[in-house]
Amino acid sequence: MTRRPAWRSALLLSALLAALLPAASSMGAASGGEVEVLHFWTSGSEAGAVAELKSSLHRKGHVWKNFTVANGGGGLAMVMLASRVNSGNPPTAAQIKGAAIQEWAHRGGLSSIDDVARADHWNALLPHSVSETMQHNGRYVAAPLNVHRVNWLWIDAAALKKVNARPPTSWDEFFAVAEAMKKAGIIPVAHSSQSWLDMGTFESVAIGVGGAEFYQRAFVQLDAGALAGPQMVKTLNTYRRLKQYSGSQSSGQDWVASTAMLTHGKAGMLLMGDWAKAEMQAAGKRPGSDILCVAMPGTAQTFVFDIDALAMFQVNDKNKQAQRDLAHAVMDKDFQLAFNLAKGSIPVRQDVSLERFDDCARRASADFKASAKRGTLLPSLAHGMAQPAHTVARMWDVINQFWSNERMSADDAAARLAAVARQP
Repeated sequence: MTRRPAWRSALLLSALLAALLPAASSMGAASGGEVEVLHFWTSGSEAGAVAELKSSLHRKGHVWKNFTVANGGGGLAMVMLASRVNSGNPPTAAQIKGAAIQEWAHRGGLSSIDDVARADHWNALLPHSVSETMQHNGRYVAAPLNVHRVNWLWIDAAALKKVNARPPTSWDEFFAVAEAMKKAGIIPVAHSSQSWLDMGTFESVAIGVGGAEFYQRAFVQLDAGALAGPQMVKTLNTYRRLKQYSGSQSSGQDWVASTAMLTHGKAGMLLMGDWAKAEMQAAGKRPGSDILCVAMPGTAQTFVFDIDALAMFQVNDKNKQAQRDLAHAVMDKDFQLAFNLAKGSIPVRQDVSLERFDDCARRASADFKASAKRGTLLPSLAHGMAQPAHTVARMWDVINQFWSNERMSADDAAARLAAVARQP
């Protein structure tokens, strides 16, 4: 993943698929179509999962054409996508997030895959809060691949034992554990300065401080009273307290380096989504045992989700069936299993067996289902699920200024958040 998410180099996946492409091309495209997909799944495990998807399309006689952008989790890929669409040559599908799906659909750029969704019973397989992000005006225009939980707190079990503490369930408990680790010579928090990670931490602090209803008002509805109110001020002050526990070596590093601090015993806690598990496992650590997984403080009754999806663009009639087959393959049980085992996420389908998944994934799945029932599945602001990228960027700029500038008060930052959130 390049961002993270956002997620390493696109060269790995490009090389893998290029090696496989001749076999697909040898099957005459006369009876099949072409599937061109813009995506950023470029790590070794992700590449293997995408190869499963490509193989499924190949078996149906379709040719896979790769559309990747090096370091493509950000703006450059979206610029190239817009250029392709505006020139009348869109890809079959593109990996984009919830709010962006709605923007493209509103422009008329996406194709309905309702016939596939009905035939495969997507409404019965997906929670409503997930399915509605895949639909526009009641019609499916995107196929979901997985669910990432953003509000995870990872704790080095050895560090927690050293300070004789329990996993914190509130922010007051969190800072008490952090202080104990600091006194024991352990950097309490492995911090990354990547914007999408900081924003993910901030939104989880907001839930822990104000609850799910406050989060909905502030980040989904962009209610000015919530954005500028006392709960936001408390959220900002709580968020800033993390700074004194993150250690100087955390400054400027990416999420992989932050995760390595945890797995190599250099830090006690990490606030990050479940994509970090692959790095933990690569370091020989067992998620749920060596590295504990608990909901971020105060967020146990919620599930902040980030969903990878393939939005389906308008294609010519020759490639319509290939596009339908792609949508069907994405929601296939076997693919959902293989892809999510590789990705560190959980299947978006509710009927996939979790026998082969780790303890943290099984816990995430249980929490996902419980939150769906109680109505506390929350779309991640940081990952483009709750608001479009331009709104998130403006809000992040305020939050980053507040983190960096000790002279900016929480009241001032809250007022600025309310001001920028509603800008066109």
